Amino acid sequence: MKILGIMGSPRIKGNADLLLDGALKGAQSQEVQIEKIIVDKLNIAPCREYYGCLRDGKCVIRDDMDDVYPKLLEAAGVIVASPIFFYGLTAQVKALIDRSQALWARWYVLGQKPPGPGRKGALIAVGATKGENLFNGSILTTKYFFQAIGVQYADDLLIRGIDKKGEIREHPTALKDAFELGVRLVQSMKPG
Repeated sequence: MKILGIMGSPRIKGNADLLLDGALKGAQSQEVQIEKIIVDKLNIAPCREYYGCLRDGKCVIRDDMDDVYPKLLEAAGVIVASPIFFYGLTAQVKALIDRSQALWARWYVLGQKPPGPGRKGALIAVGATKGENLFNGSILTTKYFFQAIGVQYADDLLIRGIDKKGEIREHPTALKDAFELGVRLVQSMKPG
């Protein structure tokens, strides 16, 4: 079993990154493999609506998404981590999500079977403000992303009022909560 962490922040060792590392450590403690991709380090063009994916389920744009698609399909679990920018996910991770239209086309247009059942995912999001609706857009986007890649939205860790790089270390429970999210995600996929 492999858990894929998708780090959507442009800030390495920032709050979302530290929380994702904690969640992946929690998953790894359950004797599964982990892999982390840092979206900001990849060359992923935005979707250009060429709609080549509607013909064969493959995006016509050649870039680092060619390496990401198999990872999305092979992972038993997926954790998306992102800071909140203007009440949404970062542009980096949103480009990856938008390009997953090719996988959506495979299942919902071309009738191919998605990967096996029982795949689950979680969202980790950190926002500087304390707005009531701070995470609504990100949750909805992540749910539809997971649906497009054949993953059930199973859990989340949403933290308000954190902005400065590394400030999450001062939060009384956040890193422990992230570790526990990773543990829960793996346990929810194990039989019995």
